[in-house]
Amino acid sequence: MLEAPSSSSSSHRIAIALGGNLGDPAASFKYAVTLLATGGVRDICKAPLFITTPVDCVPGTPDFVNSALTASWDGSPEELLRLCQTIEQRLGRPAQHSSRESRVIDLDILLFDFLSLDSPNLIIPHPRLRLRRFVLEPLAQIAPDWPVPPDGQTVQQLLLQLTAPPS
Repeated sequence: MLEAPSSSSSSHRIAIALGGNLGDPAASFKYAVTLLATGGVRDICKAPLFITTPVDCVPGTPDFVNSALTASWDGSPEELLRLCQTIEQRLGRPAQHSSRESRVIDLDILLFDFLSLDSPNLIIPHPRLRLRRFVLEPLAQIAPDWPVPPDGQTVQQLLLQLTAPPS
C-alpha cells in the first residue's frame, strides 16, 4: 500500500532518475509517476525520454529508456526510498536484483535538497550521478541549475564536464 509521508515542517525538493528496458518503459514511467503522486510526491516535472546504451550491464542487455523528474516531498529521504522501492516492486522489479541486469523499472533518488547522506541503505547525492550521462542529460533538461553536493557544481556543469573533450 502506498502511504503519504508523515507530516514534516517543510517541503523538500527532490530529483529521481527513471530507467527501464523491459516491457514498455514509457508506460511504466507514467504509472510510476502516478504512484509517486499517490504516495505524496507533488509538483512533478518530468524530463523527456532518452534511449541509452547499457552501462556496466551483462553482455546483450537491450538499450534503456531513461528520464528524470523533480518534485516536492514532505517526508524523509528514507520514506522516499521506501516509496520508490514499493513502486518498483509493484511494477514487477524483484526486491533482490542485480544492477547489471535488465529491469522493468529503476527509480533512483538523485538529489534531496542540498543534502549529503551516506547511510547503509541510501547515499545522496546518488553515488554515480556525476559519472552517468544517461542520468545527467535528462536531469539537465528540467533542473540545469540545481547545485550538487558537496561542491555545488550544477547539473549542467557536471553534464558539460562529461561531454567535453579530454584536455
